[in-house]
This record gives sequence, C-alpha cells and structure tokens, in this order.
Amino acid sequence: MKRFLKSAVTVAFIFFISMNTAFAQMRTHEWKEASEGGYTYKYVTNDPTNSRFYTLKNGLTVILSPSNKEPRIQTYIATKAGSKTDPETHTGLAHYLEHMLFKGTDKFGSKDWTKEKPLLDQIDALYERYNSTTDENKRKEIYKEIDRVSGEAAKYAIANEYDKLMSSMGAEGTNAFTSFEQTVYVENIPSNVMDKFLAVQSERFRNPILRLFHTELEAVYEEKNRGLDNDGRKAFETMFAAMFPNNNYGKQTTIGTIEHLKNPSLKAIREYFTTYYVPNNMGVIMSGDFDPTETVKKIDAAFSYMKSKAIPEYKFDPEKPITKPIVKEVYGPSAESIMLGFRFPGAGTKDAQMLTLLGNILTNGSAGMIDLNLVKSQKLLGAYAFPYVLKDYSMLILQGNPTQGQSLDEVKKLILGQIDKLKKGDFPDDLIVSIINNNKKDEIATNESYSSRANVLMESFTSELDWANELSYNDRLTQISKKDIVDFANKYLNNDNYVAVYKRKGEDKDVVKVEKPPITAVSVNREDQSDFLKKVNEMPENEIKPVWVDYSKDLQKTVSNDTEILAVKNKENELFSMYYQYNTGKWNNKLLPLAVDYLEYIGTKQKSSEDFSKEFYKLASSFNVSSSNEETYISISGLNENFAATVSLIQDLLKNAVADEEALASYKEGIKQSRANAKENKNVIMSGLRAYAKYGAKNPFNDVLTDAELDAVKASDLVKIIHDLTLTKHRVLYYGPKSVDQLAKELTPLKAKNAKYVAIPKAKVFKEEPTVKNKVLFADFDMKQAEVFWFRNSDKYNVKNAPVASLFNSYFGGGMGSIVFQTIRESKALAYSTYAYFGQASKKEDLNSVGAYVGTQADKFNDAVEGMNELLNDLPESNKALQTAKESLLKSLASERITNASILMSYLSAEKLGNKTDIRKEVYDKVPTLNYPDLKVFHDKEMKNKPYVYCVLAKTDAIKPEDLKKIGEVKTLTLKEIFGY
Repeated sequence: MKRFLKSAVTVAFIFFISMNTAFAQMRTHEWKEASEGGYTYKYVTNDPTNSRFYTLKNGLTVILSPSNKEPRIQTYIATKAGSKTDPETHTGLAHYLEHMLFKGTDKFGSKDWTKEKPLLDQIDALYERYNSTTDENKRKEIYKEIDRVSGEAAKYAIANEYDKLMSSMGAEGTNAFTSFEQTVYVENIPSNVMDKFLAVQSERFRNPILRLFHTELEAVYEEKNRGLDNDGRKAFETMFAAMFPNNNYGKQTTIGTIEHLKNPSLKAIREYFTTYYVPNNMGVIMSGDFDPTETVKKIDAAFSYMKSKAIPEYKFDPEKPITKPIVKEVYGPSAESIMLGFRFPGAGTKDAQMLTLLGNILTNGSAGMIDLNLVKSQKLLGAYAFPYVLKDYSMLILQGNPTQGQSLDEVKKLILGQIDKLKKGDFPDDLIVSIINNNKKDEIATNESYSSRANVLMESFTSELDWANELSYNDRLTQISKKDIVDFANKYLNNDNYVAVYKRKGEDKDVVKVEKPPITAVSVNREDQSDFLKKVNEMPENEIKPVWVDYSKDLQKTVSNDTEILAVKNKENELFSMYYQYNTGKWNNKLLPLAVDYLEYIGTKQKSSEDFSKEFYKLASSFNVSSSNEETYISISGLNENFAATVSLIQDLLKNAVADEEALASYKEGIKQSRANAKENKNVIMSGLRAYAKYGAKNPFNDVLTDAELDAVKASDLVKIIHDLTLTKHRVLYYGPKSVDQLAKELTPLKAKNAKYVAIPKAKVFKEEPTVKNKVLFADFDMKQAEVFWFRNSDKYNVKNAPVASLFNSYFGGGMGSIVFQTIRESKALAYSTYAYFGQASKKEDLNSVGAYVGTQADKFNDAVEGMNELLNDLPESNKALQTAKESLLKSLASERITNASILMSYLSAEKLGNKTDIRKEVYDKVPTLNYPDLKVFHDKEMKNKPYVYCVLAKTDAIKPEDLKKIGEVKTLTLKEIFGY
C-alpha cells in the first residue's frame, strides 16, 4: 500500500514561479548531456537536485543526486516490475521474491554451500510436487517432508546474514517493498561504506538463493492475515478490482491469493527473477554525500556482470468506459466510510499531471474545496481527494467519513456535490496561484532532505516519467486557465462514471484465514559467518568523526518582553518554523485539548475560519495547535518573506477568536463520532490497553470528558481558554533565517507588556503502577490475528543506563538482525511483526519500561507467548551478534547529524531528562567497553523472571480462556473501561 503515496510525494516536489515575479520569469528545464571521468550523463537544467542520469553499457540506470549536508546516503535499488507482472497462476510471486532477496546467495547466508545445495534442490522438487497435488492427505505428507528437509538445510544456513552485513556498516532503514509495477530495496548508509555497500548489493542480485523458504513463506502468511484484518486495505483492493477488470491492477493483488500462497513454486520465482531483474529494467538511485563521478565508476564495476535482456511487454485489454456507477461493499469491524474512484489516463500523459492539479484544488490540507466546504464546515468527519498515478491508468480517489447520524449515501452526495462545483468552476480564481506559491515551500523542504530527493527520483524512474517534464510542471501551471480546469473536470468526471466502495460495519463472511502449517523451528546459526561477510567486514573505510550537539553554541537564547526565546539559525534556505511552547496540557485542564482543536473551526469578527485557512494558504504558511497531557504547542511555518504576515495572522486568531455555538454543536457531534470510531480501531484499543497496563484503571487514556460533560461545554468556555493562551507563560522556539537578536526585535509578543499572566491550574497526577505480578488485560476484537504486548514498569530514569540500554536494544530486539526477530520470525515462523525493547523515560520523574510485541495467528498464540517469554527470561549469547550490534550503533552515531530544528527538539528532550549535554557522546564513548556480561546483568535486572502485564487483543472465541489463565490473572476489559466513555 506504499504505492498510493507516490502522487502525494510527486505533488510535493513541483516547482514554483513566485507571485512576485508575475509568472514572467520561467525557469527552463531541458535535457543536456555532459561527460566526466569517462562517463557520459544527462542532466536537466535548473534542477535543484543536481541529479545526474547515467545509462551504463549493460543498460543499468544510475541516478545520482549529491548532497554533503550529512555524511550519509539514501539508496534505492529498484526494479520496474511488481505484482502487475506476476503470473496469473502465481500471484504474490514478486512479493515472495522481495522477501527472498534478503536470504543471501551461494556466497553468503550459508556456512557450507556444497552441503546445503542438495537439500535445497530436494525442497525445490518437493514444492513442485506440493504445488501440483490436490489430494489433501498427500499434500500434508509432502509438507511434512518439506518441513523435515528444510530443517536439515537450515543447519547450513546463516539466517539474516544480509542484515548483519548492513548493520555492521551502520545502515539504517533496511527494508524493501513491492507494489503494482515496482520492487524497491532500501538502505540508508554512512558515506564511508560505499565500497562495502556495493560489494554486498552486487552479490545480492547475482545469484539469490531461496533458502529458509518455508519459514519466510509463513511470514508472508502472517502479512496476508494482517491485510485481512485491515479494512482500509480491503476497500482499496475492492476499488482496484472494480476499476480495472482487464488490467492486473485489479485482477490480482500484490500479496496474492490465499490459494497461491498455499501453492508456491520456487521454479516460478526464479523464472520471474531471471526475466525482470536485468540491468535494463533496474535502477540504482542515490542521494547524499558522495562524488558522482567516482561513485558511478564504482557502481559500473560492481554491476557490470549483469547482462541486458529483452523485457516481456505487459499487454492488457483496454478498460471499457464506465457508463453507470459500479457499487461494491466491504465489511469489517472498523468505522464506516465510502470511497469513490474515477479513472484517468496513465502517468506519462499530460492528463495525469492535470489530475495532480485537480487533486490539489479539491484537497490541499488548507484551502481545497473539500477542505473548506466539507471538513472545516464540519459537514463530514473527514474527507479528502488524491490522485493515484500508475503507468497504464490513474485514478482520482475521494474518501469520506460520516459524522454522527450520517448515512454513507449522504456522504457520497456531499462529495459528488464538490465535483459538481468543480465542473461549474465554483472555486476561487486565485487558487492556482496559491498552489504555485505553496509549491515553493514544498520544493525547498524536499531539497532539504537527501532521503526525500532519492525517493522522488526513484518514483520517477519506476513510473518512467520524464524528469524534465516533472520539473516543468509548475511552470505549466501558470499557463492553465480556470476554463482549462473546468473543461478537464467535465471531460472525466460525471455522475455515472465512478466506482463506489462502501466500507460497512459487519462481519466479513468471505474472508478465509490462512491456516497454520506444521513448522518445526529451524536453526539460525548466530555464531557462524560466511567468508564473504568476513571479506566485506575487512574492507577499508575512512573514519567518520562524530559531531555532538553543543547546546551552549548551537542554540541561541535571549529574553524579550519577559519571554524566553530559543533559536537556531537556518543558514540553508528561506524556510522558518516557530513554536509557542506552554508547560500546560490536558492534565491541567481537560478542556484545553478541546479548545485548541475547536480553534480550527472558528474565526474572528472580521474573518471567518475559512478566511483564515485561505490566507494562510496564500502565504504558503501553515499553523497547528496541539495539546498533550503536559504541554501545548502553537506552531507556524512557511516562507521567511511571509514571516511577519504569518505571525500577525496566528496572533489575530488567538487574540480575537469569537465563540460560535453552531460550530461547537457540529464539533461535539464530530467528537462523539470520532469516539465511536476509536472503539472500532484495533490500534487505538491496543493503545488503551497499554495505558491501562502502565497506569492502572484510571489513566490518561480514559481520563476524558463524559458525554454529559461534553454536552455542557459552552463555546465561550473554549474561547476563553484560547484567549488565555496569549496571557499564559510560554517560551518561543524558532528555526529560520533570522538571528536571535533580529527575531527578538521584530517578533510581536503575544502578551501586552503590562498585562498579567494567568495562573496555570495545578496538574492532575497520574502515577505509573508498579508491575508486581503477571496479569492479562484482554479485549475482544473481530480479527484474524491475535496481538500481544508485554509491558512492565521499571525504575526511574538514570542517565548512566543510556549506553548499556542503547546497546542492549540494538542486540536484543531492535531490528531484523536482532535476537528477538531471528528467534520469533526467522526460526519459529510465529509472526510477521515482532520486537522487544527497554524504554527509557522521556522525563526524569517518570519510570522506564519494558515492552515486547508479537502479532500472530490466533492458533499460534501459545507458541508465540512461550517463545517471547523464553527470550525475556534467558538472554541468548552471541558474540558475533553483539559485535554487529556494537558496530551498527557506533557507526550510526558517528554519521548522525542533529541539525536545523532538530537541535531545538534535542535540547527539549535533554532538558526534560535533566541532561546538560548531548547524551549520545556518553553512549558512543562507553559502548566499546561493554560486553555480553554487561548485557546479561542488564537483562537479568530488567527482564528475567519479571512480572508482566500481557495486553491481548483477539477475537474472544479464538483464544481459549485456560490459555490466558496460564499466563496470569485475567481481566477482560470492556470498551467503556478502556476508553472511559
């Protein structure tokens, strides 16, 4: 489901003509060619990413965007193939393959390839027999043999050796994802390990071995079950199936059918790899700290062994026009919603880019038609529109969530009403200008991040978009008239040519769970290392010296008008962000969060709420007001040229907001509906269980207004709280181009000089409960999986624990190479997602905690609980894993840079813990001296034989009561007990 974000990212990376230049000074974006170091490359003029586009002799695309802001590099290795090109008899195959490309080759991932290979050949043959056998009893016998031989083969496999290789380099974000027409492998590496990285990646794609297949297949089963528990995912898949009956966008899903999951073919997976994983169908995309000329030589040398090959053309019958609404229904336990979809041409067309503009006009987060007319006016609880752009076709997707008492048909009518307004041109004439001006800010923000650059370039590559055309998008906007938009809307949007998916509440009777197969735990061989790993680890690398934050130098402080100002100067661009920070929150006043959220729906005597949204958007600025348990923040951000106007606008709203009882009445209805929806969201329910485990029956999560208290709230009460914020002691946090002295001189204070501060109410105190015995907090939810979260409160924060706690988390439960992941997922195939950690408190007054998680099939519940408990009680010893954890942590710290606004956030975090310096330095200095006995002592103190609160979320009849009682004293919580309403 990552793929749908593509259009949003693309929208964020389009370029502007400032309103002040009156559209006259267009930047040209043309392809040019240049050569350096023996390599010819293409580039686009006026490209702020400074990207070079190489095509190597074997057809491999290399896209390099240098940036020396941090000594790190974001890398993507992308294949232009995904689930759309899965064989119809083996759907889910591209996704299988993605998982298997983490398993190594004949050179790594194996301790003895000559002994492992014959066993893997047997497994291949067994799967082919299994795939073609229909008799269920014979299938069970074959699978039993697969399990036996897999156990023998696993004795020679080294689980997660790829992850160990990358971790030892200091890599972060090791991952991959598959969607309709892309499979992408992701790494973020320190800049000094380029040679190591390329050695591993070139080997990874040379000859991938499908080892440890049946346990990894079980992880895919678990991923499928998670999808079956995700009503949003089911709605999307239903939308695509209805929209594209002739294209594999709709005919098959990325993760595949249950039938095909149960009948995998390793032969088919290899055929897919040899067909699509060829250099002329792949790209290496990098952005970060490197020399592009030197880097392309290294990439060429690493991947020159690859041979180009003709790629089969994907053919499909064109979709027939939709002449009447296609209506589908999806059932599940989550809140009701409706999704509408209109079909458009594919990514490479001008119409697809026009669709992007259309999406911005409808929804831009501030001043879009849906933003203003449906969300801000509180006619719907939530609604949005976004373009979903793919190669063959695109879609405009609109989604709406009903407020209290609304039917889904009413929601649909309101959304289609905005489409009718769009077709009539009933939107502001200057909205396009505002969109262009906002893109200036978006461009700068994207270029600020090397990882964002790499992501946009990767998406452009896999979608086969012309980069010069992408860069010119905003220039073309200046040539588009309102009539063009209206004509375009009328061409593609009418009252009949859409698909509607109703997400209704109820039991999904069509879902068939993937059943648990009999799997014997396999060896992970933690202490073994391949010769390849040793060779890579011995490759030289230049040292990166760590840089720590010096709060006395990197942060400027002053006092102006009795207000403390903390500032960091932005020396890179013209963006600013500023916060008014208050040490008061929900615990001081239950109405405070209500009041700050209400601010979104009210205005002043001179300006309506809609007027404020439009003005902020015209300034390419934004504001946000949030209130947590103990803090409240009012934040603004935007372009420095509009700083004064943005400050004036937010202060006008805060000081002069007027009560609006009608808006409050709608707001209360929305709150009640949101509360009801929260009870239908398994993630929110689990959050409630965890709060109950931490604080007990009376906790911050369920400390909310009752319906009667909510009904009694008056608009004047909330407005007074808003006005009082201007008279409440606060401090200003600023990141931007102004110096701290300039800011102090220019910033208009919130409070008049002679005005008195209002008193902050005394905070309600919630004490964390000591975890003294094993308990089970159980909540019922209609789901295929069972989710278990272990929790215990520990001691108060102690800065001396930071080094050992950091290393422990890296070793024990913090990644794919960790002890927990290897044991629970790789060895025992009990979960798709699992982790464990020691959580250090965020405030010196608070308690540390221990947490662990497994999301598993309900019929694996006992095994999963037992497996995690074994790890919590006995810490496995692996000197090799510990060394990898050390290297990973130290290299990550050395290459990490806390810059820009992050300096402010780092200071605030340190302040809450009573730390005067950057604690990372102490971790970096101490970690090399730590060894397994240190971790063992820490584990014994914090985890071994300790009592836990087990938060269990599952369908009641899926877990036996006696299985829960074996764990601890059981308390089944009602939703009223969890939520407080």
